[in-house]
Amino acid sequence: MPVTESGSQPAPQIKNLKNLLQFQPASIVSRVLLKNPGGTVTLFAFGQGEGLSEHTAPFDALVICVEGDAQIVIAGNQYNLREGETITMPANQPHAIHAASDFKMLLVMLKT
Repeated sequence: MPVTESGSQPAPQIKNLKNLLQFQPASIVSRVLLKNPGGTVTLFAFGQGEGLSEHTAPFDALVICVEGDAQIVIAGNQYNLREGETITMPANQPHAIHAASDFKMLLVMLKT
């Protein structure tokens, strides 16, 4: 991986979100793209039919659909998310995800 002249951090790189992770049948795979004290950015790939059961998080999150489609339930309300669409999941609200097809999403978790 290229580094800056100071050698301290990776140099900026252009990456295609659709190509960073491959779908794996009956699995959920993830890759952290950025992590710092302010939050995390994680790419997820869900095989069709996979999902995350209802849970809460202490921070606001933004979901960006990169590929495919999924049903997202937030506080009992169902939303159908498709490629190119986003949805905000408010802090402390119960939410769940079900991949209606192979589904990739970028999760931006903001801690501050």
